[in-house]
Amino acid sequence: MNKDSIKKDSDYALSHVDNNHKKGFFSMLVVMLGFTFFSASMLTGGTLGTGLTFKNFFIAVLIGNLILSIYTGILAYIGSKTSLSMHLLTRYSFGEKGSYLASFITSITQIGWFGVGIAMFAIPISNRFGINVYLLVAITGVLMTSTAYFGMKSLTILSAIAVTSIAILGSTSIFLAVNSVGGVNSLFNIEPINELSLITAITLCVGSFISGGTVTPDFTRFSKNKKVAVSTTIIAFFIGNSLMFLFGAIGAMVTGNSDVTDVMFSQGLVIPAILVLGLNIWTTNDNALYTAGLGLSNITKINKKTLVLISGFIGTVFSIWLNNNFVGFLNFLNSMLPPVGGIIISDYFFIRKQNYLNINDMKFEKVNWISIISFLCGFIFSNIIPFGITALNSIFITIIVYVIGTKFKK
Repeated sequence: MNKDSIKKDSDYALSHVDNNHKKGFFSMLVVMLGFTFFSASMLTGGTLGTGLTFKNFFIAVLIGNLILSIYTGILAYIGSKTSLSMHLLTRYSFGEKGSYLASFITSITQIGWFGVGIAMFAIPISNRFGINVYLLVAITGVLMTSTAYFGMKSLTILSAIAVTSIAILGSTSIFLAVNSVGGVNSLFNIEPINELSLITAITLCVGSFISGGTVTPDFTRFSKNKKVAVSTTIIAFFIGNSLMFLFGAIGAMVTGNSDVTDVMFSQGLVIPAILVLGLNIWTTNDNALYTAGLGLSNITKINKKTLVLISGFIGTVFSIWLNNNFVGFLNFLNSMLPPVGGIIISDYFFIRKQNYLNINDMKFEKVNWISIISFLCGFIFSNIIPFGITALNSIFITIIVYVIGTKFKK
């Protein structure tokens, strides 16, 4: 790739990441923690906190995040080894035109969640302080889109600020909650309000981030080496995501309220909660726009930065509507992403034996129908099977059908 091409594609939306632009452990850890430090995980933690005993909460979170960290760690390895985004990786398994399916589903989902994230920030502030909600949405959308426009460099800086801030705020909230009930030992005596089974709790843990985790290669392709990619991803998903659940759960256990914003407001942390949770949503939203831009660039071949601006505009304009009407559909789309990860994993390890040629040397088939069939089987049957963890069922079924189908095709 020549220097002029690199300038035009500084985020490597359509190519391998150049070794000169790879990042070390600390930079990647900050980005991955910023990715997993997500307000929705705190809300899930609140649900777990009101539905489980303290002991069962830890069991569910440890098992759930172990599953997440293994899945994302494998994808992190692939992203780092190939230096390719998730969208470009799907060309090897889905075919060039077939990869548009994965990119389209991912991009629409991420734009939708970007809009919902803006509403999650703007609506509570509007209700609390009487500020016009549409003005807040417009300002928030412009700010979040502007930082996503500048790519990985901006994500690293913003994530460093947000991760530190949420760690301090979450720890403060836990301290106040524990202190209010007389110490840690008292948490073991709190009975759940809306009791959850352990398997349901683990399913919630895994389901809360496995779809987002599918785009892990979009970030780890910038890792200096495989060790950096895998270690930072596992730390982010196993430790970082567990902390987010904990930050949401302890206050919920003590107050009986699963909404982390309400809990922090009741603890007198109004201004810190607004600023820090806002930053928390900001980093996740920037990651969403970033991967949406990569996906749309794979389909259209238009510059990723231009598509980030367009995606941010669409998400901002439809923010309130998305929040009120589209969350159920976004969750439906989310359930389609784990099969994509399953196909990438099975193609890379079981079919091509970790031997991907340079993308510029590849002549891809237009559509690999085995991938499409495997994708549909994983998605449909995982929602029919009445037992186990839905996302895991989806991945395993997809891998089995893809490997068997590919062997049969050959």
